[in-house]
Amino acid sequence: MKRGTKLFASLLLTASLGLTACSGGGSSTPTQPGAGGGPSTAAAKVKIRLATWVGADEAKELQGVIDKVNAKATTYEIVSEPIPADYYTKIQTMIAGTTAPDLMWLGAEYMAPYASKGALLDLTDRLPKDSRAAAKVDDYFKPVMDAAQWNGKTYGLPWIAQPVILYYNKALFKAAGVPEPTDDWTWQTFQDAAKKLTDKSKGQYGTTFNGWPPVQMFIWQAGGEVISPDLKSSPVDSPEAIKGLEFYSSIIYNEAVSPARNVISEQGTGDMFKKGKIAMIFGGAADDLDRAPGLDVGVARVPKGPKDRTTFAWTASTAISAQTKNPQQAYDALVDLTEGVQNWKVLAPRKSMATKEQIIKSDPRKEKAADVIIKAAADMRAFRVVPRHPEWDTTFFEQLQDPLYSKKGTAADLAKAVRPKLEALLK
Repeated sequence: MKRGTKLFASLLLTASLGLTACSGGGSSTPTQPGAGGGPSTAAAKVKIRLATWVGADEAKELQGVIDKVNAKATTYEIVSEPIPADYYTKIQTMIAGTTAPDLMWLGAEYMAPYASKGALLDLTDRLPKDSRAAAKVDDYFKPVMDAAQWNGKTYGLPWIAQPVILYYNKALFKAAGVPEPTDDWTWQTFQDAAKKLTDKSKGQYGTTFNGWPPVQMFIWQAGGEVISPDLKSSPVDSPEAIKGLEFYSSIIYNEAVSPARNVISEQGTGDMFKKGKIAMIFGGAADDLDRAPGLDVGVARVPKGPKDRTTFAWTASTAISAQTKNPQQAYDALVDLTEGVQNWKVLAPRKSMATKEQIIKSDPRKEKAADVIIKAAADMRAFRVVPRHPEWDTTFFEQLQDPLYSKKGTAADLAKAVRPKLEALLK
């Protein structure tokens, strides 16, 4: 989550996805769920392969969810195939070799690239006819559901949204005589507090930016955009966008408020916070920063920008491969599994599930943060993604973000220079 997207080769993406777009799922005519919205009936269960990036411990938890889903299923059996390393590279290889899994997890930044190449099954016509709760598109937070859609069609069901919130060390605030964060905090309040909380002689810093949280969040808070709603322009040189970029640049690697780049590289921001060396850190709603051993950690909403308090939300969806030979069973498995995972992960991206009771049910350790997470959910937004997003993201980082953070140019000059290159990748 530290830099938005993971780069993968655009030529391989075009070749592997384009060549397989028409295979698999088109071999049979799918039927819709029955009138009750439940799974269709069949003579025997078919195996539905599910690819995820979970590691060993999380795979065990996920398997528990899958077991419950499979126990109720009559037409399918989900088989978990974790890929904890080089996930997207291996998914691409399987697509190119026509051995793609039936279901796959995709971060928001991969939905448009895969959907636009025909690699994903279109769910648009199925969902309105399905009465199961997880299939109700209108119940999802719109900015999250937008990330699962492309060109007016829906290609996946979101299973998680992690709005960014602020974690802070209460003891450091008390020692510095700084009031704890409130909903009234602005960029200026945050910056002033970070300065007071910094004592470089002790190796203690008020906050930290390191490409995370994403600079887009602050551009949005200032009223700017990096990709326009119609996906035709990248107005990164607008006055609003410049304001967000300049605020970010004033904090990142500025030792008056934040650790230097080499210190972050050596120690890691999360570990520094847990060791009491950073007073405030931005993290996802499901992060374990509020459970750092020996620390009294508070949680708050992110500071408000000049326009609003928009917060970035990392989101992911489960999608169906266009290669699946069993589109109806894969669809039924997708909806049932989504419901199961949404009752496991924080935050479930549905409005009806954004309650304190649901958060605690999913993860009792999040009771202290539940109220803040719910408030943050109302302000959350995912990246706006385009088919060539990996290339766009790399250009944005290498020719705007990184040189800005390294003080190799001003926000205005760098943004003006990179805008036409970013917009060329939108065509």
